[in-house]
Amino acid sequence: MSVTDNQMNQKYEKLKDILRGMGKVVVAFSGGVDSAFLLKAALEELGSDNVLAITADSETYPAREKEEAIVLARSLGAPHEVIPTSELNIPGYAENPTNRCYFCKNSLFDHLIPIAEAKGYPYVVFGAIADDLGEHRPGLQAAHERGVRAPLLEAGILKSEIRHMSRLFGLKTWDKPSFACLSSRIPYGEMITAEKLSMIDRAEDFIMQLGFRQVRVRQHDNLARIEVPAADLAALLPIAETVHAKLREIGYAYVTLDLKGYRSGSLNEVLPAEQQAVQAAVSASGQ
Repeated sequence: MSVTDNQMNQKYEKLKDILRGMGKVVVAFSGGVDSAFLLKAALEELGSDNVLAITADSETYPAREKEEAIVLARSLGAPHEVIPTSELNIPGYAENPTNRCYFCKNSLFDHLIPIAEAKGYPYVVFGAIADDLGEHRPGLQAAHERGVRAPLLEAGILKSEIRHMSRLFGLKTWDKPSFACLSSRIPYGEMITAEKLSMIDRAEDFIMQLGFRQVRVRQHDNLARIEVPAADLAALLPIAETVHAKLREIGYAYVTLDLKGYRSGSLNEVLPAEQQAVQAAVSASGQ
């Protein structure tokens, strides 16, 4: 259903009210569409003296994304820190359970909350949005348990609205493809290792350098399953041999192209329907 400008304006005013009520915030800043919009709104409403953006740099965070986050924060005039983290050191994370994101977000908040407290910021906020409700989002539960706020979600703002308003505000992230941590490319139950994450990062980076903006390389043991948007499938076929050779060099024995094309969270498709429903309910109960 389309959303009118008036509805978006009302939601944005609500977002500003929420931020104004917080006074000072630490923003978990990945440099993606949602966290960039949240950071921009916080800076506009609270001023740079009351906002601190923090980016967590770990094995699961693509190097290209970190560099983009640094440049973006600087362009917005945001105080910004990059802190080292390691999801692979979190007990239970590397085993890759279906609630893996819970461990990740909980660890992130373990880092951000003490920094916020030490620097006098009463709130930590992150970029969860209204679309996340009803999906498999264990990170929402971790945020609820730790008292971390999601102003975009609280204001009921959708991804399509964030993109529209980001464009109006001149944010270059308005049409940036969605991205998720590199661990999301590995099927649940398969061990996550630094080597696998590095292979995935290098493979995706190579394909992006060929001109594809939205790419996932899902790793199934020694097989790479490439996802690009359905509209881009035909463009990849003429260079299939080049891609195959590079991914073999990276370490994959087999390289395949998913004919259904890119879709967010495709590894959740193999979860039993009942488990997907339970996980969605758990996520929704967090906010």
